[in-house]
Amino acid sequence: MKYSIYFVVIILLFGCKQKPSNEFDLVISNVNLIDGMGNPIQEGVSIGIKEGKIVAIDTSLVGTEAIRIEGSGKFLIPGLFDCHVHTTDFERDFPRFIHYGVTSIFITGGSLCTNDYYHAMRRQGNQDTVAAPFVFHTSQHFTMEGRHPSKTYKSSNWRDGKSIFYLKDTIQIERLVHEVSQYPIVGIKLTIEDGPAPPFVERMPQSFINKTVKEASKYGFEVFAHVSDNTELEMAINGGIQNLVHFTGININPQDSIQLQLLQRFRKRNPYWVTTLMIDKSFLYPIHPEWFRSESMLSEYRNMVNELSPEVVERAKIYVNILMEEYGLNESSLEALLLPQVEDIRFLYGEGFNMVLGTDTGNDFNFPGYSLHEEMQLLEIGGMEPLDIIKMGTLNAAKMMKAQDSLGSIEVGKIANLILLDKNPLESIRNTLEINKVIKNGVVQKRLME
Repeated sequence: MKYSIYFVVIILLFGCKQKPSNEFDLVISNVNLIDGMGNPIQEGVSIGIKEGKIVAIDTSLVGTEAIRIEGSGKFLIPGLFDCHVHTTDFERDFPRFIHYGVTSIFITGGSLCTNDYYHAMRRQGNQDTVAAPFVFHTSQHFTMEGRHPSKTYKSSNWRDGKSIFYLKDTIQIERLVHEVSQYPIVGIKLTIEDGPAPPFVERMPQSFINKTVKEASKYGFEVFAHVSDNTELEMAINGGIQNLVHFTGININPQDSIQLQLLQRFRKRNPYWVTTLMIDKSFLYPIHPEWFRSESMLSEYRNMVNELSPEVVERAKIYVNILMEEYGLNESSLEALLLPQVEDIRFLYGEGFNMVLGTDTGNDFNFPGYSLHEEMQLLEIGGMEPLDIIKMGTLNAAKMMKAQDSLGSIEVGKIANLILLDKNPLESIRNTLEINKVIKNGVVQKRLME
């Protein structure tokens, strides 16, 4: 009996030595890691993924895996977020987001955004058989009849009580907030503005803003407001708004002590502010096709810019004149029109505001997936550091979605949403377009040209 016990112990010890220390579904080995948290790049790191999650990060991983990707000379960043998206055809648009490494999107309403449409988009995003990003979304627009967005983007799809809510009085707001709270929304979408372009209408009354914020807080929701000038910014802050889904149209003056006091009051709420510079650039494409760097673009996008109607060109000219008058400019170059806004974003970022990447995709010439890279390029042209820009499109975005425990950075325990790049994005943010592989939920995604 004694010898039998020794024999069993020897067998067990031998078996333990032969068993791999870890089992993984996927390993990315020897890669240069940019974790999304703003930390310096880590060289020669291996990432172990199991059941869709990151389970190990080390200089070397010993074990077995179904797939091993050699990362030598490559760079790994978290999957990107676009935090201002609209789509009227998500089955067409979702694979485009994935193709360009956008693994999560935030949909802030739209003319088709009924509860059923939202449900269909979430369902598409939660599976792995068809390329699609994770979907977060607000409620339908809370606005007023004859206001933005239904005035600006006329469509029979705007249906009161279904895809949009027209506020008529403050009493109604209590019922509507309760109604949307039954669905998996991130927060309430509130449109304060009088319209992004003439003819302007009246802004939303301050009492409606105040009431919406108050009612949303009863259910633990924050309000995501749409503003497009300094007056509306002040109204939003005075009303207790926590998040802004647009920056375009805001002018920050660091020498204005009254404005700085207002912003500091806003800063104490730890708000999130989405950039959306691309909405201006996309409006101007028809008269500045040279801005369209199409080397890595899909052919259908290039055709959109190359085949323009006279009406579209004329509309762009009108918009340029509005921007030039607003900013007091003498020229309509890309730098002249957009860099003043980037300077403001840099200022706010330096003051500790949580700036988040978003594009307002869904408008003409604002392309799913690709335009987020354009957004990042505009910020870099304006002097922002690539490490900070990446954080704005990853961890900051995940925090705004209250999803930082599972997304937004490359850490053990988080969902494996990753982009493997062939070139270093810290040398130039344009290198985020040098995509080798996109991984969502631990699964290597099929890209459109593969």
